[in-house]
Amino acid sequence: MAADPITAGLDLAKTVVQTIWPDKSEQEKAQLAAAVQMVQSQLNINQAEATNPTLFVSGWRPFVGWVCGAACAWNWIGIKIALFVAALYGYKLALAPVDLAEMSPILMGMLGLGGLRTFEKINGVAAK
Repeated sequence: MAADPITAGLDLAKTVVQTIWPDKSEQEKAQLAAAVQMVQSQLNINQAEATNPTLFVSGWRPFVGWVCGAACAWNWIGIKIALFVAALYGYKLALAPVDLAEMSPILMGMLGLGGLRTFEKINGVAAK
């Protein structure tokens, strides 16, 4: 707090103005810092899960990735091969593709995280 009344009054006015109309850049910096902290916390959790020796803790992400990959492979490759082989032997199959609407957000999230990992490796930020 300032000793003279003019400086104290100006400090008080500045505080009131900043309270009523906060600086956008300071708000954005605070929001960005909170977002970075949240991402760092999630990365710490992910690392702890990945290094866990128990398969049920460390293996769920690869399992989900393989299931999503198998469903995509079945939809775009497996059904066509199965229908071709069945037609070759004179059978008529009624195979419908799997509905990927529920699985797509999971797959896209995993692919997005993989893209971030690639971005880290390209920029030399990735852990060795």
